[in-house]
Amino acid sequence: MSDLRIVHTHGDRITVVEPVTGVELVAYVYRPEAAWEAPKPYLHPIRTLAGDVVTDYRPNDHRWHKGLQMTASHLSGQNLWGGNSYVHGEGYLALPERVGSMAHLGFDLVRADGGGVIIAERLSWHPYDGELWADEQRRIEVRDVDQDTGAWTLTWTSAITNRRAEPLRFGSPTTHGRELAGYTGLFWRGPRAFRDGRIQTADDEGPGIMGTQAPWLAYSGEHDGADGHATLVFEHAPENDHSGEAGSHPAHWFVRNEPFAAVAPSFAYYDELVLAPGATLTRRYRVVVADGAWERERIAKYLAEHPW
Repeated sequence: MSDLRIVHTHGDRITVVEPVTGVELVAYVYRPEAAWEAPKPYLHPIRTLAGDVVTDYRPNDHRWHKGLQMTASHLSGQNLWGGNSYVHGEGYLALPERVGSMAHLGFDLVRADGGGVIIAERLSWHPYDGELWADEQRRIEVRDVDQDTGAWTLTWTSAITNRRAEPLRFGSPTTHGRELAGYTGLFWRGPRAFRDGRIQTADDEGPGIMGTQAPWLAYSGEHDGADGHATLVFEHAPENDHSGEAGSHPAHWFVRNEPFAAVAPSFAYYDELVLAPGATLTRRYRVVVADGAWERERIAKYLAEHPW
């Protein structure tokens, strides 16, 4: 197929366009936004090949939910997630002095060729006071755009290096006492129409998957305004793992289909992940964006035919 097209609005966003249909598949927005929302780059809108949007942006229940983004809900006492901060025994409190940010520093590569797109970016992570806590090398790729299968693939790689003189402690509301709220890391917020959507893994189904482990998780929802469904498949890279103070930290799925659609392959669901000074945490994921309500057999076949 023809090379994908890139439209770069400098200081704002990079948009990836499918050249045959003109569908804007995804926009990577890197301009800073409201401080209370823990400003950070994000992907929104994400669209299927048919042009249907499969992300939400600043919903009224959680203004800091923005498409697909890398987050850190509890990071050494700071909140790089956005909004109110969870405090055990007190609930969610407005504590602006805990809300940090992830800042865009520059792009090392923005390229479209061979039917794909690569965006390589440098970022820095900061607590509320602006101190440098971490550097990140981020790489986002768009590939496997195929009208015949009705799907395309996004890969997201983050390599986060601790620049503090002490460990960085990645946690979640669950590591701080709230059950079934282990969200942190890469986080997707689906559109309102996807509420009550179907959740599948290779051997399980339904919202009871929350907090479990599986190589991949699929979420299917039905559109408003357009007939039909879409399916997003979230998959861990085989090498995703980390050994720290508490040993190995394979990811557990945070997933909800009520009161809204959300998925996160959390790397600190039940236990904190501790990153030593100077150490680097690397995570790689892929997200398949497909038209239609896919069954697990079709998902498994697609993943097998499209290796990492």
